[in-house]
Amino acid sequence: MRVVLLGFGGRPGVLEGAERLRPLIRQYADIVAEDFTGTQNLSEVQADLAIVLGGDGSILRAARQMGYHQLPVVAVNLGRLGFLADLTPEELPKLLHQMADGQAQILDHLMFECRLFRGGQEVACVLGLNETAVLAGPPFALLEIELYIDGELVTTYSCDGLIISTPVGSTAHSLSAGGPILRKEMQAFVISPISPHTLTNRPVVDSADRIYEMVVPHPQAGTALVVDGQVVDSVQAGDRVRVERAAVRFRLVQAPGHSYYRTLREKLGWGGRWRP
Repeated sequence: MRVVLLGFGGRPGVLEGAERLRPLIRQYADIVAEDFTGTQNLSEVQADLAIVLGGDGSILRAARQMGYHQLPVVAVNLGRLGFLADLTPEELPKLLHQMADGQAQILDHLMFECRLFRGGQEVACVLGLNETAVLAGPPFALLEIELYIDGELVTTYSCDGLIISTPVGSTAHSLSAGGPILRKEMQAFVISPISPHTLTNRPVVDSADRIYEMVVPHPQAGTALVVDGQVVDSVQAGDRVRVERAAVRFRLVQAPGHSYYRTLREKLGWGGRWRP
């Protein structure tokens, strides 16, 4: 196998983990590229697999780097709370052996394209995995955000922000805002308002085959469009933020012996207190 070794070197333990795991990986594969800066364009790298060291943030960074050439990802958790990165370094040899024998399971997950339109012209297009959010920003007053689905006005939220999340992202910002947990392989989006100024607004789940748009008639000076934790641009009056299913999928190699509910049980502390 040809593998790409990735991680964010600025995170404690990542470079040390790479140094420790590199000889093990070379027993099963050729390392054709490495990047611990999070800046290298990987869309044209010829490889069979990406091994990402770190946490979920490292995986989001790797997904952005791969762009529309998504490699299967083995996610090794060197941090604490990781929903995508739940493979321990000790489990890596078994998984690499399964990969070499063609026995590992690869699960495809929904990705999206977020486009920003200003004056009828597209000014930004970003590929994302977790969520798109329009955040109020300073001076931190309530924001009115219009939501359209397939061109039809759904409602106008009065809130601190609005999140459109994939199932993968449902355990991230959306969960913190009170959104539901969606099974990762579902083909759906969840819309979660942040601190809505009414008790009748609840998160909405709808099909990934629809087109979602957010419009802010009167944005504030600091109102921003954020995709997977990265600021894309400011939001101006009349801008339209469009979110729809991407043609590519994020491909995650299933950790041996792990299951969806085991991950939730262990990461969220269901049935007991959370243990770091």
